[in-house]
Amino acid sequence: MLRWIRQQLGFDPPHQSDTRTVYIANRFPQHGHYVPQRFADNRIISSKYTIWNFIPKNLFEQFRRIANFYFLIIFLVQLMIDTPTSPVTSGLPLFFVITVTAIKQGYEDWLRHKADNEMNGAPVLVVRSGSLVQTRSKNIRVGDIVRVAKDETFPADLVLLSSDRAEGTCHITTASLDGETNLKTHYSVPETAVCQSVSQLEALCAVVECQQPDADLYRFVGRITVTQCGEEIVRPLGPENLLLRGARLKNTKEIYGVAVYTGMESKMALNYKCKSQKRSAVEKSMNTFLIIYLGILLFEAVLSTILKYAWQAESKWDEPFYNQKTEQERNSSQILRFISDFLAFLVLYNFIIPISLYVTVEMQKFLGSFFIGWDLDLYHAESDQKAQVNTSDLNEELGQVEYVFTDKTGTLTENEMQFRECSINGVKYQEINGKLVPEGMTVDSPDGSSPLLSSEDELFLKAVSLCHTVQISYDHVDGLKDGFPHANGVSSHMEYYASSPDEKALVEATKRLGVTFAGSNGEIMEIKTFGRSEKYKLLHVLEFDPKRRRMSVILQTPSGERMLFTKGAESSILPYTKSGEIAKTRVHVDEFALKGLRTLVVACRRFSPQEYEDVDRRLHQARTALQQRDERLAEVFSFIERDLELLGATGVEDRLQEKVQETIEALRLAGIKVWVLTGDKQETAVSVSLSCGHFHRTMNILELVQQKTDNECAEQLRKLARRIREDHVIQHGLVVDGASLSLALRQHEKLFMEVCRSCSAVLCCRMAPLQKAKVVRLIKTSPEKPITLAIGDGSNDVSMIQEANVGIGIMGKEGRQAVRNSDYAIARFKFLTRLLLVHGHFYYVRISTLVQYFFYKNVCFITPQFLYQFFCLFSQQTLYDSVYLTLYNICFTSLPVLVYSLFEQPVHPHVLQSKPMLYRDISKNAYLSFKTFLYWTLLGFCHAFVFFFGPFILMVEDSSILGNGQIMGNWTFGTLVFTVMVITVTLKLALETHFWTWMNHFVTWGSIAFYFLFSFFYGGIIWPFLHTQDMYFVFVQLLSSGSAWLSIIVIVISCLFPDIIKKVLYRQLKPTNTQKCQMYSTTVAIGDDFIALQPLSRARTQLGKIRWKSERFQSAQNMTLLKAGGEGRTLTEAYQDSDSPCCLPGVRNGCLQLGRMVERATGIYNPTWVGGCGCPCCQHPSYKTEMDDL
Repeated sequence: MLRWIRQQLGFDPPHQSDTRTVYIANRFPQHGHYVPQRFADNRIISSKYTIWNFIPKNLFEQFRRIANFYFLIIFLVQLMIDTPTSPVTSGLPLFFVITVTAIKQGYEDWLRHKADNEMNGAPVLVVRSGSLVQTRSKNIRVGDIVRVAKDETFPADLVLLSSDRAEGTCHITTASLDGETNLKTHYSVPETAVCQSVSQLEALCAVVECQQPDADLYRFVGRITVTQCGEEIVRPLGPENLLLRGARLKNTKEIYGVAVYTGMESKMALNYKCKSQKRSAVEKSMNTFLIIYLGILLFEAVLSTILKYAWQAESKWDEPFYNQKTEQERNSSQILRFISDFLAFLVLYNFIIPISLYVTVEMQKFLGSFFIGWDLDLYHAESDQKAQVNTSDLNEELGQVEYVFTDKTGTLTENEMQFRECSINGVKYQEINGKLVPEGMTVDSPDGSSPLLSSEDELFLKAVSLCHTVQISYDHVDGLKDGFPHANGVSSHMEYYASSPDEKALVEATKRLGVTFAGSNGEIMEIKTFGRSEKYKLLHVLEFDPKRRRMSVILQTPSGERMLFTKGAESSILPYTKSGEIAKTRVHVDEFALKGLRTLVVACRRFSPQEYEDVDRRLHQARTALQQRDERLAEVFSFIERDLELLGATGVEDRLQEKVQETIEALRLAGIKVWVLTGDKQETAVSVSLSCGHFHRTMNILELVQQKTDNECAEQLRKLARRIREDHVIQHGLVVDGASLSLALRQHEKLFMEVCRSCSAVLCCRMAPLQKAKVVRLIKTSPEKPITLAIGDGSNDVSMIQEANVGIGIMGKEGRQAVRNSDYAIARFKFLTRLLLVHGHFYYVRISTLVQYFFYKNVCFITPQFLYQFFCLFSQQTLYDSVYLTLYNICFTSLPVLVYSLFEQPVHPHVLQSKPMLYRDISKNAYLSFKTFLYWTLLGFCHAFVFFFGPFILMVEDSSILGNGQIMGNWTFGTLVFTVMVITVTLKLALETHFWTWMNHFVTWGSIAFYFLFSFFYGGIIWPFLHTQDMYFVFVQLLSSGSAWLSIIVIVISCLFPDIIKKVLYRQLKPTNTQKCQMYSTTVAIGDDFIALQPLSRARTQLGKIRWKSERFQSAQNMTLLKAGGEGRTLTEAYQDSDSPCCLPGVRNGCLQLGRMVERATGIYNPTWVGGCGCPCCQHPSYKTEMDDL
């Protein structure tokens, strides 16, 4: 316990060195001076609280929020001094907010505790004392040998010792870690692979030395020292030897591994860390408004205090006969009395700061985020994936995006590669019917006989089929023998799995061309060249990394020769080649790129026995190093991958995703600039940009590429800037490569930004992952502070996704790293338009109105209290009863604005998608601008003046008599003001509502009804626990007066009528684009003959203006189509009269436009109408949606 406390306080850190030493089976050295290292246990703790620290820790976190802390101070002031309102008025709302938040957070943490207990209590098998012992997962210690069976998950990070296979390999999936579902092969060292029984493992004498825990899933540096017959054998350990906690064992009966990282030190647990907190522009505006209202509060409190003492300067008001001061009050300090009065006024007016605003905003964000996942238009049926929300704090930010940064491969394209062309020894080939045919020639042997390949062609195909990390899955395991399929079962029962789609496409292509990769068995790789089996010994794999941009294998050929095969980007291969058709291949690579193909260059190197010995020694030294292993390996790889013999190049097609061009065009019309950031070469990237509409054919393409020095880069930037100024009418597109970008960002940021802002589209190619993040940061931190969005699908996009204001992951084929680190995830790029133009628009309008309305209704609430002080000599007498003060924000006015913020749709979703320019109306935080804020604030003050002086003029000055014969008193006047206020602010929100549902009606009219029922109930009973009974029968007496009812009606109308007139005049004289669509978008026409009017309530009105023969809408299937000059016809009749029948029978056969018309006209949704068909009816140009231009 003491050790744990010291560790928590930071006095006893568990690690002291950069490496850790793990003795397998915990066989520590016997010499006396050895002190074992202390490691974390295997418990996973994802929970935040315990039963002991929940209350203090949760309260501390909640009171870190300024609003909660402010109301706590107000509550304490009410307890300490004599204030005009009860402490309950501030304490109860604060208690409600704190309690609701604590319950929510406590429940979420209880679920985490429950999941942790299940994980920590899972049974596992551990080798101890020469036998397998079953224990709980939390009891695993570093150094324990753990047995894991097929389809079980690994309970800790294990170094693989052995498996049921002779070569000591196993297959795993890491879907729960990074989302990649393909099988990965992991290896054990030969010295431990033979230990396949408990007794052998118990006798194993070995030590693992490795780095301290690291969150990087794909990095592990270590070595294992095995002692055999008194001799120490050292083997390197890397990521291929480490089995990560959370991964699952597949296609392997059982494995044994030694635990090196446990519990919260496992890589899975280290990746639990939260992403950096992102704040939306709305939240920043809200905090600014809170500061302004805090200033208003302080001003009112100071003014009231000063006026009080100015009024009391006259002796008759300082100590009137009915309120004589005590001796203590006469002798008290003037300064203390001033401070006490100031604090009393502060408490009296504190409700101008809405405490419930934060709770309502959190509920709106949390509940509103579900609508994204529920949206069927964001559902991708082919992959069975729906949109995913990882954080709800940025919903409204989707409506404020100004820049979109997108990856290319897997985001704009399908990431489904298809081999198209290749260049071998300077000759360009195409694949036709499974044969390599030189360009310009046709297939000579259509019967399918095997083509004759030269030795260079065959070597190229062998290099492609051997230089990879592809795995094979077989449908029928009976065809396997010694890890390879029978000879007659190769082509029909194998399926390739690869982490890279390029590798899979190339291996499948060589299989079609006659050189088939048949699988690997330990160090042996087998290929079949036109049916002839050849086995190669895999000596080393030089893994791919983004800096080298290539990957290599060193093999021993059947003849005993050692060869290096390497493939990679042309910029990382061609500079290191010394022979082959380099010039021709470079030309062919450029031609492939111009066609939009992804290119790879293939080369080889032959080693003499002496060269290979040197290579093997260097690799062993670098891989067994514990310090700076990556740097040493990079140096050795550079030494090996040189003096290459060029074999050829490949061209693989990655087709565009559906509707990418339409999506980019819609974003451009919405005022959003699209930047493409890709690692591909310039020609490929430009070709794809042109095909997807990112660059237009008429656009002037500017280039900032291949810059070598700072001066050269600066001069080129100045030339581009002058060219843009001279040709300001023409649209410009900019192409930048990674090397030039580094120079531009080093000393010429402002000039680079000036050029970029003047371009309609920017394409950055040959980009490293960190460079992508730097570009996003450059734009995000520019003086304009635009809202940026980054979208990608791979691990190389994570940095820019986390850097942008909003990060979106694509559920693609490159794993789930981007999805896990994003704020939102969608299945296809085309869904971005609906996510931004519809959901973003709705969320922003909803929450901006919510924030403005909250401040408005609180100004209306507290200003009459301030005005009342002028009529009570600033005696701090409250206008409202304490219960009304407490429940105003909690009960009487809370639900209508919450429901509004969840369901409001100012414009139909289809209109928002078809009119992207409407997105410009809400850009740059337009609805929360200072002008809009000032309007709502002044409106609140105006209404507050009417609330106060309206009843005062109508009911007080003429001494109106109530139903019981009495004149209006203090509590009656305050209740009348409060009643008018509740009705008006509720109806004001109703005027702002454009989309009415049954829930809107229920909470709007229900809130007003609830207020009346509550007031009758509260004022009709003597409550024994109340200190006073000021409100007894006040409400009943008030409503018994006809004058009071007349006053309520007159005041409510006088408040809302000018607002209605303003809205009508603005809509008629100066309508915005959104208001135009609100007025005209309800009419949907199909062709020149058919018209449907939506909603139905407006149909009859519109029909009265046109001469129609039929005026009845029936059911969804028999809805009458109204044809000018003809009889009404049903959908079925219209379909039967069409020249070409649709592809589906009956009423559901109606084409997409007809189906959507039915949906809009009847309100009935039928999923069968969502899909379209390719029939002539659907494609006929007369079937269109007609809408007035903006």
